[in-house]
Amino acid sequence: MAAADMPRWRWRLTRLLRKLWVRAAFFAALGGASALAAVGAERFLPFEPPDLISAEAISSLLDIIASSMLAVTTFSLSTMTAAYAAATSNVTPRTTRLLIEDRISQNVLSTFLGSFLFSIVSLIVLKTGAYGPSGRLVLFAVTVGVVVLLVGMLVRWIDYLTKLGRVGETTRRVEAVARAAIEARVAEPWLGGVALGAVQRTPPAGAHLIRAGAVGYLQHIDMPSLSACADAAGQEVFILHNPGAFLAEDDLLAWLPATVEERLAREIRAAFSLGDLRNFDQDPRFGLAVLSEIASRALSPAVNDMGTAIDVIGRGARLMALWGAGQARAKAPAPCYPRLHVPALADADLLEDAFMLIARDGAGMIEVQLRLQKVLAGLARLGPAGFRAAAQAQAALAAARA
Repeated sequence: MAAADMPRWRWRLTRLLRKLWVRAAFFAALGGASALAAVGAERFLPFEPPDLISAEAISSLLDIIASSMLAVTTFSLSTMTAAYAAATSNVTPRTTRLLIEDRISQNVLSTFLGSFLFSIVSLIVLKTGAYGPSGRLVLFAVTVGVVVLLVGMLVRWIDYLTKLGRVGETTRRVEAVARAAIEARVAEPWLGGVALGAVQRTPPAGAHLIRAGAVGYLQHIDMPSLSACADAAGQEVFILHNPGAFLAEDDLLAWLPATVEERLAREIRAAFSLGDLRNFDQDPRFGLAVLSEIASRALSPAVNDMGTAIDVIGRGARLMALWGAGQARAKAPAPCYPRLHVPALADADLLEDAFMLIARDGAGMIEVQLRLQKVLAGLARLGPAGFRAAAQAQAALAAARA
C-alpha cells in the first residue's frame, strides 16, 4: 500500500514507532528479558557444561558494561540535544522533528540503554545465585555478544556524530523526506481516488457538508476508511483540501450529494486528522517549504551564506524535476477508491513553495539569481504544459524582483 493512501491506524502506528521512548522501551525490555532468560537455560541445553566460568568473572564484565553505558548514554543525549539546538538556530525549527525521529540515533541510544539494563538485571540475578553452570555459560555468551554489538554501535555512532545537526546533512534529510512524499504523490496523484473537478468544489443545495470542527493543519486523510463510508452511503465524497491545508473550525473538509445518517457523518469526519503541525508524509509541499526556509535563513544578513541557498536551489530543482517528469510520463492509475474525489496538487503552488522565498530574499544577489534562472529555465523544458508555464511564471517573478 502506498504511503499516500495509508489508513489512519497504520499512519498513527508509524508515528508512534518513530518516537524515541517507544524504541528505547523495547530495547530495554529486550535487554532485561535476555538477562532473565539465562536462568532457565538448564532446561534447554542438551548437555551439562563444565563449571569453567565463575560468577566473579561475569560480574566484572557486567560492571564495566553498566558503568560505561550509563556514561555513554548520558553523553549521547547531551550531544543530540546540542545538535537539535544547532539545527533550530542554524537551519530551521521544522527540521528538528526529522533529527528526533532519526532511526540511527534512536537505535544507538536504545542499544546503549538496553545494554545498561541487561547488565544491571544480570548483576542482580547473578548475586542471588540463580544462575547455575549452564546459566552462567549462556549469560557469558550473551555478554560477549552484547560487547561485540556495542563496539559496532560505538564505531558507527562516532562517525555519525560528526554529521548530526550540520546544515548540509539536515538539508539532505529534508530533501529525502520531500522526495519520498513527491514520489508517493506522483504514483497516486489523487491519493488513490479520482480527480476533483473545478465545478465540484462548490457543494450544491441539499448537499451534506463535513466541516473541520477544529482549527489546525490537515495532517492525514484516511482514504480506505473514507471509501468504506462512501460505499456504505452509496454516494460520492468530494474532498476539498489536500494534507497541509490550514483550516478554521467552520471550513468545509468535504461534501456528499445527499444527507447521510449522523453515525456515518462522524466516521467520515474522523477520517480527516487535524493537528497543530504539518508533517511530511502526505504533504509534498511541506518538504519544499522547509527547504525554502533553510535557504531564506541562509540569505539573512545575520548568516549571509549564499552557498547554502544555491545548494537548496539545486535540491529544489531535483525535486521539481521529479514532479514534472513524473507527471509527463505517468499514466493516470486505475483508482482504488472511485467514489472519492481529491483535488490535484497545483504545479504553481509547488514551484512557489520551492523558490518564492529564495527569489525574494536573494533578489539582490547575482549568484543566487543566476542559479535560480538557470534552474527555472531547465524546469520550463520539462513536464506537461501547465508545469512549464508555472516554471516560466516563477522565473519572470524572480527576474522582476531582481
